[in-house]
Amino acid sequence: MLMKCTAIIFLDRMKKLSVLGRISIFLVIGCVASLWFLPMWRIDLAAPQYPEGIFMEIWINDIKGNVDVINGLNHYIGMKTIHKEDFKEFIYIPIALMVFCGLGLLVLLLNRKVGYYIWALIFFAIAGVSMYNFWKWEYDYGHNLDPTAPIKVPGMAYQPPLIGYKKMLNFEALSQPDVGGWFFIAAGIIVVGVSFYEWKQAKKQLK
Repeated sequence: MLMKCTAIIFLDRMKKLSVLGRISIFLVIGCVASLWFLPMWRIDLAAPQYPEGIFMEIWINDIKGNVDVINGLNHYIGMKTIHKEDFKEFIYIPIALMVFCGLGLLVLLLNRKVGYYIWALIFFAIAGVSMYNFWKWEYDYGHNLDPTAPIKVPGMAYQPPLIGYKKMLNFEALSQPDVGGWFFIAAGIIVVGVSFYEWKQAKKQLK
């Protein structure tokens, strides 16, 4: 009977999160929460007529920066104008991230490794869908051009880079995470690292 009780306690302990796992939940939620206060992504544009450069900041619920200037330039090559109201993601993404943070608190309350693993998968599902939607928007933005635009270059598309550098006509574009985006990436690194650590700890205890 004593051995049976000891085995049950041991197995229950294996299923529980470590101290590191519990602390990491607060760190991840803090990193994700920073997106409400910091820009997530940034696209910088440079050209001879704009030596100081122009930029666009993408937040989880807004677009800021030199948006009016970019819209004015895009008119000449037939690209759509950019308006906050056109992005349904600005409604869905904040809700998805709030749910994710709430689930993190639930995982902390339940204190189970499997809950943490599922939470990590949800994080990457949100990240993957968000990046795909961003790429899809860029593709539509750069390929579906107004045929009556003043400037037409046959076969030319103006899709901005998802990440990295690209030259389009006389403009150079650089797309990269902004401060909030780096916090989000840090959250991803934490959930991967801690998930691996929790799995290794469980495997070690089993042996």
